[in-house]
Amino acid sequence: MRIGELASRAGVSVRSVRYYEEQGLLVSTRSAGGQRQYTEHEVERVEFLQRLYAAGLSSRTIAELLPCVDSPSEDHSDAALERMAQERDRLSGHIDDLIRTRDALNDLMTAARAYRDAQFA
Repeated sequence: MRIGELASRAGVSVRSVRYYEEQGLLVSTRSAGGQRQYTEHEVERVEFLQRLYAAGLSSRTIAELLPCVDSPSEDHSDAALERMAQERDRLSGHIDDLIRTRDALNDLMTAARAYRDAQFA
């Protein structure tokens, strides 16, 4: 299938498919006319890539995880699990920072309400 059909079937833009290729996450063959050609396998691959991106992973991290998919082994699985744990810990740190920021904003709002109430009581 051609790039437009792959994009449509996987629910992404043609630009995304090209980006995945640029990042080495997806491979196509070329027709005699130079057009990209894909198989059903690439539809599944793009859907998988989308799930990884939705989990907050970067292209670099995804590239580090793909050996587990492309060449399954215990070592690759262990490496992928360790890398995903690192990403989970990174995201947890961001969440903690956001919670602290939200709490600080809540404190400011409480102080602003008290000030307003005192001024207009």
